[in-house]
Parts: sequence; structure tokens; C-alpha cells
Amino acid sequence: MRQRLCAYFVSDLHLGSVQEPNYQLFLKFLNQLKTDPPSHLFLVGDVFDIWVSDYAYFKDEHRQLITALQELQQNQVEIHYFEGNHDLYLRQFWHNQLGFKIHEGPAFFNIGEMRLRVEHGDQVDREDRGYLFLRWFLRTSVMKWMARNLPEKLVVKIGQGASAKSRQYTSTIKTISGEESIRKLHEHALREWRKQAFDFLISGHIHVRDDYVFEVDGKSVRSVNLGTWLVQPCAFVLDEKGGRFVEIT
Repeated sequence: MRQRLCAYFVSDLHLGSVQEPNYQLFLKFLNQLKTDPPSHLFLVGDVFDIWVSDYAYFKDEHRQLITALQELQQNQVEIHYFEGNHDLYLRQFWHNQLGFKIHEGPAFFNIGEMRLRVEHGDQVDREDRGYLFLRWFLRTSVMKWMARNLPEKLVVKIGQGASAKSRQYTSTIKTISGEESIRKLHEHALREWRKQAFDFLISGHIHVRDDYVFEVDGKSVRSVNLGTWLVQPCAFVLDEKGGRFVEIT
């Protein structure tokens, strides 16, 4: 059967326990994709409320979801997973063991005739120097080594505390002015387009859904921010009909 050229994008699900309604909804969504597999699935960061490296705790806690993603992969779905600020050091397990494509920063793709820039979105606000420093620090070789070698219980405890603070920051402080966040996102899209052209910029992190088209040098360029499942579960779909949000129910 010829696989359809179609890409799904989801971000900021912040999944914790498998008993959560959104967790079950995402499992249902992945199983539905198996009936008519897309060509691509992009997990654009913060899929989990906390995931660090390849500790058994996380693999055991999320076994059902891992299995559902593996089944899509076996159906020739190309899966890309972007590190967010809640899911870190993914390469050891998600790439080396499962074979998924892992991205620590922005990446470019061609979907049919469309050129895409995809990123988690946590580098959009260039004025948030405190977070940008923290992001850099967490990706130093020393921190990566510590994340792989500290006792599992300690990593889980630290991760859960940091995750709660990070989610509160993103959901409250960063969205006090939703218009300001979106303005910075649009400026970021234009700035990055001038460095390297694309048709779509697709991002997450900012917990506000946005779909914006701007004209530059006679071309229409689209900036899409995926929002968060904490507000409304959704995915962005890109196929031969164009791009659109779909609600996940």
C-alpha cells in the first residue's frame, strides 16, 4: 500500500501518569494513526512532564506509549522527537535503542514541495537570558554525564521538582501577555526566514496556539505554534491539502 504524504505535529502534552485522560487520549490518537499511517510524526518537545536519559523508571512508566510509537515506526512512519525543557538527553534511548530521529535544536525538512523549520520554541525569546543560559548549561557535557550517572531515584526527584517549576513558569509567567509572546514568535519567524528561507515554521513551548501568515519578499510564509494539551488537545496536520489544526477528542 502506498503511504500517504502527510505529517502530524504535536507538542507540550506534558504527560505524566498513564491514568491521566490526556495520556489515554494520546494513546488513542496514536492507535488511530495506525489505520492510515502518515509519512511523518513530529513530537515537538515536552511530550512528557519529565523524561531524563534512559532510566528504567521512565521506560517502565511509559511502556504503553513507547510501544504505540514503535508500532507506528514499524508501519514506516518516520518519527522525529525534539528535546524540550521537560524531556532531555533523549538520544541514548530514543535514538540508539529505538531508532527515532532526535533533535536537540531546530531542524529543516522537506514535506512534498514544502520547506519546514521545526523547533521546540524555547529559544524564541532572546530577552529571556536566564532561561537561555539554563538551556545551554543543561546541555553541557558535564550535565549530560551527571544525568546519565546519578542514582535513578535522585534524578527522578530532581526532575519532577524542576518540571513543576518549569511548567508553572511557561503556563503563567510566560502567558501573562499572550500577545507579547506571539509577537516575539512572529519576529523570530521573520528573522530566521531571512537567514534560511522556509514555507512553514512549526514550534511549541509557548502555551498559546497560533497560526499566522506573513508576506516577505513576495512570498507567503506561515508560522504555527502548536499550543498545549493542558488547554486543548490538538495536532497540526500538513498534507497535500495544506496545513490545519485538528482537535483530538
